[in-house]
Amino acid sequence: MTDWPILSTVTFLPLVGAFLILLIRDEGESARRNIRAIALWTTIITFLVSLLIWIDFDNSDPGFQMVEKVDWLGSGISYHMGVDGISMLFVILTTFLMPISILASWESVQNRVKDYMIAFLVLETMMVGAFCALDIVLFYVFFEAGLIPMFLIIGVWGGKRRVYASFKFFLYTFAGSVLMLLAIMAMYWQAGTTDIAQLLTHKFPVEMQRWLWLAFLASFAVKLPMWPVHTWLPDAHVEAPTAGSVILAAILLKLGGYGFLRFSLPMFPEASAFFAPLVFTLSVVAIIYTSLVALMQDDMKKLIAYSSVAHMGYVTMGIFAMNAEGVQGAIFQMLSHGLVSGALFLCVGVIYDRMHTREIAVYGGLVNNMPKYATAFMVFTMANVGLPGTSGFVGEFLTLLGIFRVNTWVALFATTGVILSACYALWLYRRVIFGALTKENLKGLLDLSPREKAILYPLMVLVIFYGVYPAPVFDATAASVDALLNNVTASLDAAKTALAN
Repeated sequence: MTDWPILSTVTFLPLVGAFLILLIRDEGESARRNIRAIALWTTIITFLVSLLIWIDFDNSDPGFQMVEKVDWLGSGISYHMGVDGISMLFVILTTFLMPISILASWESVQNRVKDYMIAFLVLETMMVGAFCALDIVLFYVFFEAGLIPMFLIIGVWGGKRRVYASFKFFLYTFAGSVLMLLAIMAMYWQAGTTDIAQLLTHKFPVEMQRWLWLAFLASFAVKLPMWPVHTWLPDAHVEAPTAGSVILAAILLKLGGYGFLRFSLPMFPEASAFFAPLVFTLSVVAIIYTSLVALMQDDMKKLIAYSSVAHMGYVTMGIFAMNAEGVQGAIFQMLSHGLVSGALFLCVGVIYDRMHTREIAVYGGLVNNMPKYATAFMVFTMANVGLPGTSGFVGEFLTLLGIFRVNTWVALFATTGVILSACYALWLYRRVIFGALTKENLKGLLDLSPREKAILYPLMVLVIFYGVYPAPVFDATAASVDALLNNVTASLDAAKTALAN
């Protein structure tokens, strides 16, 4: 595996599947079956190949591994790929959820199936490429290009207000990214390189750091999203098809948190420490405010969307706590949220495909004729609440522990989010699942099909497994997180010494 460009293979293999689908000219039912099969097998093979990255990964090495570098545009810009303990796990999460998303679209998407599958495969390439890129310009290209297929997925295959939601999603995220592009240009003029590994060792002036940090915040805060630039997310989730919501919540939002870990914290440590109180304030507001808003929702997808904003508040708090517990907790929270939120949107999709409505009031008593569905929904609801024994507990507990070491008041207010999440999640579950089955149109609903079991059961296993045994994630990230925090601490200590002198 030493000479095999495995990262490029995993990144661009979905494009091969997209090209094969493009060659299919027929529009009949048999052609649609072939298109779905090609998309599914492409994503499965991509996932299996990506597992080789984890197998070959050295947990004790804090640096970038499996590095590939080719001069690209000259002037210091290159095609440079590599992974460390942080980015590797997000690559695996992306490739794991893609075949699940294709399966989730198997019957629900009947219109323009060819275009739909091509959009998803192109989106996978862009997401994996963003996590693997070690050149900041290359990262920006992947980061921005991913907007296009998701824009189309929402705008073409979404609900009644899909055009409004897709344009709102695109304009919010693109506007923030323009400021990041200006910051990248300034970094290049200052450091003379766009190579991320070299930029991590470059000492930017403190005043410049603050402006650069704010420019990157404009992009990553929208992507994550942080309050108050979160308003595009509920609209996008409500209008997106089920698989689009899964990828949006599970992967695309994580690019914001990943950006803070890859760029903001290590490259601008003094600015990160300076603006940490601002991040804590925004995070606490997000946790409390969006949890209260979630309590008022009558649409299942909108409730889960607001809960995503609240859970991402723990991520930003943990990252800028700048200690091992906080950062490890933030990474674990992002991975866990990728599984749990994706699964919750899939659960909504299961009953939406049967009833074609997401209104909570329409349902009730589904445990009587859909016990397997009720069990799966319960596991993911408990994980969303942060019940011990599920993956949701580990990330929330560590981020709260990390922030408690920095500011007890912030930890106190953030902990109220745990109570509020139990309120809206259990309220949703009770209204949909429990009670007597009195509504005639619900009595004929069938329980999970084999395809739906294949989608939900692996997620259930992982949510419980990582809740009981999170060590594989921590083993993979420990060395990279320690190196990151040691460099940040050294930079802050050097800055304090220089200021004292």
